[in-house]
Amino acid sequence: MFKRIAIAAVALSLASCVVPRHRPPAPQARPLPAGNVSLPPPGSYPIDSNGSELRILVYRAGPLAQLGHNHVVVSHAVTGVVQVGGSLADSSFALRVPVESFAVDESQARQEEGEEFQSDIPSDAKLGTRRNMLSRALLDAAHYPTITVAGVTFSGTPEAPIAELSIDVAGHESRIFAPLHLEGEAHRMMATGSVELRQSDLGLTPYSLLHGVLQVQDAMQLKFSLAVPIN
Repeated sequence: MFKRIAIAAVALSLASCVVPRHRPPAPQARPLPAGNVSLPPPGSYPIDSNGSELRILVYRAGPLAQLGHNHVVVSHAVTGVVQVGGSLADSSFALRVPVESFAVDESQARQEEGEEFQSDIPSDAKLGTRRNMLSRALLDAAHYPTITVAGVTFSGTPEAPIAELSIDVAGHESRIFAPLHLEGEAHRMMATGSVELRQSDLGLTPYSLLHGVLQVQDAMQLKFSLAVPIN
């Protein structure tokens, strides 16, 4: 029995980092009047990868969850273009994230996420988790090396805009709604946000072992920070 639990714990560690997609209930959309959001002049603006980040928080679950780990997955290789129109409602963006760029459980990232991520994870466990994440069973990096994200429409209010996103991961397209926070600086604009995603809403089956004694939580958290230089 102890041997089975030990094997299960290792398997959970290797399977805990899933990058799923989700469509939460659509928020009540309202048109955004032009001029209520401070935008740069209309045009095409590239994303600054050095100032941008995609971060995913994945959580353990099940009666023996203490045998697994919560994980932080980060990419600093976000590229793409923001198309600015006459108003926020007329704007859009398209992003690309190389699957191979994801780093798993970097010490600084874990410290930044607080108490639930404070425990140390051995290097071999990090490598195993990343290898499993990129495998054909999950992100299938060999056949789908890039995740794409497109901002389809904008709604909400000028103070709290909401973007409808089209996300393509491993050949599967999903739609989600994500709240945005926009900030303008002297020579750049920042868009940040956080949204909960669920694997099951995407047709994915959350990892489970021994009839659910060890499993990966269906819900995960997606955080993003996008920097757009303004000349």
